[in-house]
Amino acid sequence: MTSNSENEPRYVRLQIELIVEVVDQKALQVAALEQVRADEFLEDEERSEAIAAIEIDPAGAIAHFVDPVAMLEGVPGVELAEATWESQPVEYDPENEDWDLYDADAGDGVE
Repeated sequence: MTSNSENEPRYVRLQIELIVEVVDQKALQVAALEQVRADEFLEDEERSEAIAAIEIDPAGAIAHFVDPVAMLEGVPGVELAEATWESQPVEYDPENEDWDLYDADAGDGVE
C-alpha cells in the first residue's frame, strides 16, 4: 500500500446497505412530511417534489431520515466530499437462506 503525503487527498467510498421493515407506513409518512416541511435548507421546488414523492410512495420516505453528514460528524480527519442515497422497496425474506445482502455484481463487501 502506498502512503499519501499529508497534502494529498485520499478518498474512500463507503457503501452501506440496510434493510428495514416498515411496521407503520402512515406514521413514517407523517414523520417524513413533517421533516420535509421543517427543513430550512430545502428550496421550495425541492420541498414540493419531496412532499409529492412521499405522498405517492410512503415507503420512499425513509430516505428523508438518512443523514450522511451526521454519520460522519465528529470523525477526526474526515470531511464528506459527496453523498447520494435512495430508498426503494425490496423483496426480502429473512427465512430464505438464498437471500444475500451482497449480490455477486455488487463487488466486495464485508459480511
